[in-house]
Amino acid sequence: MITTETLSTVNNLIKTIPLFGGCSSEKEYEQALELSEYLLDNDPQSPILTMLIAKIEEYEDNLPELAEFNERIAKTPTGVAMLRVLMDQYGLNQSDFENEISKKSLVSRILNGERSLTIEAIKRLSERFGLPVQLFI
Repeated sequence: MITTETLSTVNNLIKTIPLFGGCSSEKEYEQALELSEYLLDNDPQSPILTMLIAKIEEYEDNLPELAEFNERIAKTPTGVAMLRVLMDQYGLNQSDFENEISKKSLVSRILNGERSLTIEAIKRLSERFGLPVQLFI
């Protein structure tokens, strides 16, 4: 019967990837991260990857030590978050955005939440990095 086979398959999957069963140990979390990286590199269309990422996010959202970080991130405007990611990924600093935003002091004020990215700055950032404008809005 298909129900019995399905339940057996699900139980085997939970034994293989305990995070699917709601376990919350650091070791199981680390194993899930390793598997997700492997799947991203080797089988990015895998439905297992989608489910695994959801469970990883759920685990991270419930960690007390990440609660403050998650709260701070949730309050960060999307454009600022994207700008920080680009800076990190490309090893850039505030003075590297003079053509897209303006002087270093304005970039600093944007990163500190004192000013917002302008539509023109968003367009220039989108063009420079080949990203959709929506990622900054």
